[in-house]
Amino acid sequence: MSNKAAIPTYIPSHGTDVNESFRGGPRSLVFLSDINEASIVMLAQVGIFDASVASRIAKGILQLAQEIDPLNPVGTGNYLEYEKRLEKFIGEDASLVHAGRSRQDIASTLSRMNLRDDLLNAHHALAQARLDIVRLAAYHQETIIPAYTHGVQAQPTTFAHYLLAQSSALGRLLDRLSQAYARLNQCPLGAAALSTSSFPIDRIRLADLLGFYGAVENAYDANHLAPVDSCLEFASILSMAAIQISQFAQDLHAQYADPIPWLTLAPGELMGVSSLMPQKRNPAALEQLRAQSSLLLSEMYGPFMLAHNVRTGMFDYRAYDPLPTTRPVKLFVLFNKVINSIVVDGEQSRAEVDADYSTVTEVADMLLQKANVPFRVGHHFASAIVDFGRSRKIRLQEILYEEAAKLYKENHQDAFPLNEEDWKKCADASQMIFNRKGHGGPQLSEMKRMQISETSSAEEALLWNQDCRARLAQATVDRISAVKSLIKNT
Repeated sequence: MSNKAAIPTYIPSHGTDVNESFRGGPRSLVFLSDINEASIVMLAQVGIFDASVASRIAKGILQLAQEIDPLNPVGTGNYLEYEKRLEKFIGEDASLVHAGRSRQDIASTLSRMNLRDDLLNAHHALAQARLDIVRLAAYHQETIIPAYTHGVQAQPTTFAHYLLAQSSALGRLLDRLSQAYARLNQCPLGAAALSTSSFPIDRIRLADLLGFYGAVENAYDANHLAPVDSCLEFASILSMAAIQISQFAQDLHAQYADPIPWLTLAPGELMGVSSLMPQKRNPAALEQLRAQSSLLLSEMYGPFMLAHNVRTGMFDYRAYDPLPTTRPVKLFVLFNKVINSIVVDGEQSRAEVDADYSTVTEVADMLLQKANVPFRVGHHFASAIVDFGRSRKIRLQEILYEEAAKLYKENHQDAFPLNEEDWKKCADASQMIFNRKGHGGPQLSEMKRMQISETSSAEEALLWNQDCRARLAQATVDRISAVKSLIKNT
């Protein structure tokens, strides 16, 4: 008897056979066994077979399942190959379980079972990476860093602000995956080729036995349209994840251009030492993170091209295992390792902020707030201040109040409306950051609020994944119990 207790998680590598994804790899064989278990239970329950026939077929299906090692299955998801193996146990009656089915709806079902397993694997790895980003942010709510636009230092913020922004974007990816799962987890089985059959197939029961939320409503859609958009939706989300992660890698990698970077990876497996230059510490993991993201993005174009400009019902997009299964999880695991290897030198990041003029926007803002000076007028003065300081190779903090007041008088023929204390605040990154008022800004009150929100959301994503796995596991337990009942009742 089968001793399966849960839907197994596989992350197989694709072989060199170009047909492997179309006929289904070893994982598809396990899922095909599940499909036949569900089919014989449903066929018996709707009365298509009498109890003795159903029992004999059920026994053979379980005997064959015992031969399939769920951790190292040998064979493919090709139904005709499976049927030949089943014949060795029960003879020609093996074909009876195929009543009301086609290899087309079996293929569509296998595709969805593979995709939902891939989706849950990817979702879990990405959700764990997000949770670790949120945890890292909790330590850096007051760590002042430079932020960049156009590749140039723009304004100061905190590292927590940056990390929670990454978390928010990852949260949208995870939401998209969970929403896609709800659409993906609909069962095509029983649709036959495209119009069902004359057998009274209970498609809803089949869906329930296999852990699906329901059946794909339209039988034509089930095999000819839904397989395309369900695959492409998942591929689109993985593409977005690849882009976000590559941008993150680039943000980190850019810091290594400085002699004293404020952000690095901890020494260890993610870093490499130059074979020639002993002083060089190469961030190999960041290069791999970027490269693997690019490769994933390129792989996700493949399913779009297969489905492009093809009539419905053609073979091109009929892969049992339609997306590469290994790279997304490997990429997300590497992403997580990088997150947990990040080292921030807060003194150096603050020094980089203070070395530039990224707080000078405050001059224009304060002129407007304190003296009702139009923002564009204040902006022009702030720009003149920058030119004045840079021409003398001094920092904003080193420009004396008297020099600023003189420059304002020369440019606007008016007395400088700010006092010396106001002027000093304009050059202080801490004042600029922690006195922000806007929703979602880097001030501590907002950081604490967003930290709680992002933590809760990250934890909920992992719980959602756990619940989905538990539901599939329970469906397996219930299905095996129903198959065994067919045997016991004869």
